[in-house]
Amino acid sequence: MEHKAGFVNIVGNPNVGKSTLMNALVGERLSIITSKAQTTRHRILGIVNGDDFQMVLSDTPGIMKPAYKLQESMMDFVKNAFEDADCILYMVELGEKELKNEDFEKRLTFAEVPVIVLINKIDKGDENQLSEALSHWKERLPNAEIFAISALENFGVPQLLNRIIELLPVSPAYYPKDALTDKPERFFVNESIREKILIHYKKEIPYSVEIDTEEFFEDENIIRIRSVIMVERETQKGIIIGHKGTAVKRVGVEARKDLEKFFGKQVHLELYVKVNKNWRSDEKQLRRFGYKGDNK
Repeated sequence: MEHKAGFVNIVGNPNVGKSTLMNALVGERLSIITSKAQTTRHRILGIVNGDDFQMVLSDTPGIMKPAYKLQESMMDFVKNAFEDADCILYMVELGEKELKNEDFEKRLTFAEVPVIVLINKIDKGDENQLSEALSHWKERLPNAEIFAISALENFGVPQLLNRIIELLPVSPAYYPKDALTDKPERFFVNESIREKILIHYKKEIPYSVEIDTEEFFEDENIIRIRSVIMVERETQKGIIIGHKGTAVKRVGVEARKDLEKFFGKQVHLELYVKVNKNWRSDEKQLRRFGYKGDNK
């Protein structure tokens, strides 16, 4: 039987549903999903396996104009996604007309691999809006295929999956067939904690936070985890902890419940809060947290 395999990279503006789509295709919550922009910081691989195919999906940060070194690194992940794709999924939401980076639009226009434009969130509009969107993107990117989907409602996602499989090149698998992602367990611990912070804290706080899981010990019946929530300023530390520690306790309880579902066993999670000044603009710190040199 002929086997297909390839890298399928999802790009688009912030908050259009890229992470929701990847989780729907993979069947697991690998990427954070919140209503806030810039939720995805890393390039996260999710692997979909079949008897005769392997699809390596890449969820990337939303396209933006970088304001500091962390965001520059995030945009490097997007650039790499354009360069090593066997198929590019460019996602927009219904009513969206522009890509926030002209260079990326040129890359889509002149891409040497198949490009699929995904008009997402069609459940939030009507037929006239969808017809207008289809016409707009056919004119804007004439070489691309166009799919109308709702990643959240799983509308159009099975058809999209079948089409991507058709477009994959003939190749042996890149990863073991039982693999779900290329990321280690600690990465998903960090992301689960960061997701709760994005949900429960406002303004700049979530974007000033990085998580470092210092200990991860797995026994037969329980996983024991010690993670540090890093912030940039002392005032942020107090906000994260909250009155008598209630705020950080809520983060820990909710993250622990999600991690128990993810790992399928009991989890003991300890959280600490530390100040790591200006880590978002420090090249050494960014490398430490995996934002530099993390190409695939």
